[in-house]
Amino acid sequence: MGQEKRGHLTPQQYTVLKHRSEGKNQEETAELLGTTRQNISLIERRAHRNLRKAEETIRAYKELMKATSIIIEPDTHLIDVPRLVVDAADEAGVRLRADFTRIYNEFKFVVPNNVDRTKVVQPIKVLVLKDGDIVVTPV
Repeated sequence: MGQEKRGHLTPQQYTVLKHRSEGKNQEETAELLGTTRQNISLIERRAHRNLRKAEETIRAYKELMKATSIIIEPDTHLIDVPRLVVDAADEAGVRLRADFTRIYNEFKFVVPNNVDRTKVVQPIKVLVLKDGDIVVTPV
């Protein structure tokens, strides 16, 4: 197993997740690492808990780094979304590092369950960060 910690994952957790991502089941992973399937299950569960904590930390940090945020309401046409985001950034005095295509694609691919073809069907939150980046999340 690797020696150095990778973010919030121990070397052991990283190794287990790597094997699992390669399609190995818990039993195969246990055999490779010389331990039990139950131990692999415990390591994997703790790794996922650490990943959730890291994701929550990143979300909180991005919330702190926002210059402004807007909610895109249902029935908004996707073609109108980039203008809404650009206008919000302009009002906040932020120069966006995202163009029309990136903004449009964020809505189509990052929150696909909130979009149906060309319309927003569930509210979507857009954070405009102070550095000009955007973060798109379901509400």
